[in-house]
Amino acid sequence: MGFLDRIQQAKQNSKKLLAVLIDPDKFQNDENALLVRQMKKTPPDILLVGGSLLSDYLNETVSFLKKHFTIPVFLFPGNVIQISSEADGILFMSLISGRNPEFLIGQQVVAAPLLKKTHLEIIPTGYILLENGKTTSVEYMSNTKPIPQDKQDIILATALAGQYLGQQLIYLETGSGANHTVSQILIESLSEKLNIPIIAGGGIRNAKDLKAIYNAGADMAVVGTVIEENPEILSTLIR
Repeated sequence: MGFLDRIQQAKQNSKKLLAVLIDPDKFQNDENALLVRQMKKTPPDILLVGGSLLSDYLNETVSFLKKHFTIPVFLFPGNVIQISSEADGILFMSLISGRNPEFLIGQQVVAAPLLKKTHLEIIPTGYILLENGKTTSVEYMSNTKPIPQDKQDIILATALAGQYLGQQLIYLETGSGANHTVSQILIESLSEKLNIPIIAGGGIRNAKDLKAIYNAGADMAVVGTVIEENPEILSTLIR
């Protein structure tokens, strides 16, 4: 069973999944040992690897994670060069909230021939960047504006367009280190109208935030910054 099948099945069964996002540029430090121990003790459902900057450690990080864990390791690429055949799959994302053609289709066209040569599970993913009160790395690097979270009609239309274009997942993102999470009201609205799984990431700081995201209707949540800062919180989030 591929991971897309798994998340679709989880949605049907109202089971919630948790992903940990690993930034290769930040993974090369002394904190790794504690983080690895925590993830072995209470493993998430999937590991995502990627970041906004160019990393020299992508293959090294993916290989390390594949060696130490049996859970899926997927690429969460910030650009076309963040591709590693060592991973299990890739969230093949299109930044559908923005109007920069480079991240709508340009990077994807360049990446397609490279991906064709791999055995990666490729999951088409509509990526929607939402405002969170500050400028994020994604906004700066992609040169796109996030959608204000109170513009629910625009966000819904964007998500539906992604679904109708054939995206298999919708990823709602407020950005790394965000001041707040994706709005619960927004997630509730989208979960009622979309047929495909919803992923929510950004601003999740504790179990209360995570529970709110799940209760609102997100099928998978992604945590990154909080795990980097405090690896031991992972067991609490898993529970």
